[in-house]
Amino acid sequence: MNKLRLKWKVFAFLLGFCALLLIILWLFQTVFLDAFYKNVRIMEMQKYAAEVINNAGDAEIAEIINALTENSDISIDIIDLQGRSKLRSFPYQDRFAIDINTTLISRARENGGEFYEYSTLESQNPRYRTMLGNRTSLESLVYVKIADDAAGGGIAVIITAIISPVNTTVTTLRYQLYVVSGVMILLSIILAILIAKNVSKPIEEINRGALTLAKGNYDTRFYGKGFHEIVTLSETLNTAAVELGRVEGLRRELLANVSHDLRTPLALIYSYAEMMSDFPGEITSEQVQVIMSETRRLTSLVNDVLDLSKLESDMERLNISRFNITQSLLETTKRMDELLNNDGFEIKFTSSDDVYVNADETKIGRAFYNLLINAINYSGDSRTISVLQTVTDNRVRISVTDNGEGIVKEELPLIWDRYYKSNKQHKRAITGTGMGLSIVRKIIELHGGGYGVQSEFGKGSTFWFELTF
Repeated sequence: MNKLRLKWKVFAFLLGFCALLLIILWLFQTVFLDAFYKNVRIMEMQKYAAEVINNAGDAEIAEIINALTENSDISIDIIDLQGRSKLRSFPYQDRFAIDINTTLISRARENGGEFYEYSTLESQNPRYRTMLGNRTSLESLVYVKIADDAAGGGIAVIITAIISPVNTTVTTLRYQLYVVSGVMILLSIILAILIAKNVSKPIEEINRGALTLAKGNYDTRFYGKGFHEIVTLSETLNTAAVELGRVEGLRRELLANVSHDLRTPLALIYSYAEMMSDFPGEITSEQVQVIMSETRRLTSLVNDVLDLSKLESDMERLNISRFNITQSLLETTKRMDELLNNDGFEIKFTSSDDVYVNADETKIGRAFYNLLINAINYSGDSRTISVLQTVTDNRVRISVTDNGEGIVKEELPLIWDRYYKSNKQHKRAITGTGMGLSIVRKIIELHGGGYGVQSEFGKGSTFWFELTF
């Protein structure tokens, strides 16, 4: 059943539902028809008896009885508790009738003042001849209700109703049900097929698109229609396809860029090592320094890839402590300024007061360092970098500003992705590995802080992050 197609499942369920309705209809119209008819007759007689008892002392009681018995195939007798008739539908009374009434009253008393039974009416009895007409006998229902009358004495209301035979009715209904059942089965099959087709068709189309998407065709688009859930699913899959396509593009860029950054130092290391091997007597400290520098660059690249993978997989734990973030970042700024002073860089740090925060000092330092490296790589000809610490309410913001080329507006949401390149032009950084902003984003997210960038193309950029203290 689990491998059955949705279309046939829906078809089976709808057809089964229609079959169940037909079975219920057959049961109620044939098997239970007689029982239902008799129960309805009993409820009618209880209602008539209550109306007669409530109006037993009225002068119009005779008219009320005649109105109830007219065209109803019932007779109504009001008798005293000795069995003598006080008011009756059919003017007939004899000793035989009194004995019957006394017996009925006695059985009603035994059942709490109310009693009914089924019996047979005979046409020879003048009392029921008007009810029977030309019929010789019929099944009847006798209902007895005992109550007090207005004079303080007891009375009993006896209602006799003819139970019409339902055999002929059942036969007629059965033939009608044959026709109705055939029409319903035909219509239910047609309806089930149409509904099953309409429900399954958009799902089958989405499934075909999903298979195409699974094969790596991220340009696949889904066009669900007909049902709200199908439309919502299509929109979700379209979003997933776009995101997967973007991730796939970033993956390819990452491989290309990492390969580029690996190939350059490896080529340098190999060429210098080859030259040192060919001319062992001409080895210089500069050659050894090149090999060491490129090896450090490779090590940094591998470490950044591993660190980012750990951060994104939540394998890296935060070591929270309270520290002076102002002093920590100032020391980092001074070290970078001294390191790059010979290259013409100038890094300025501005703050008003010392701020203490609860955070992982090492990782916050790493995030700030990466922002500095990013500013250094894209500072342009000015080579001036400004670091500003500002405090608003209970939050401290660290901003790093360069005067480089800036970033176009369309690329701003994408720069935090790993190895994203502005204008798709990858270049060898002065220092760092190109994954700094991705690491910054993940570190600040782990601390529950905020981050962002303001940039205008041609006028430089300001990257910032903020923490609660």
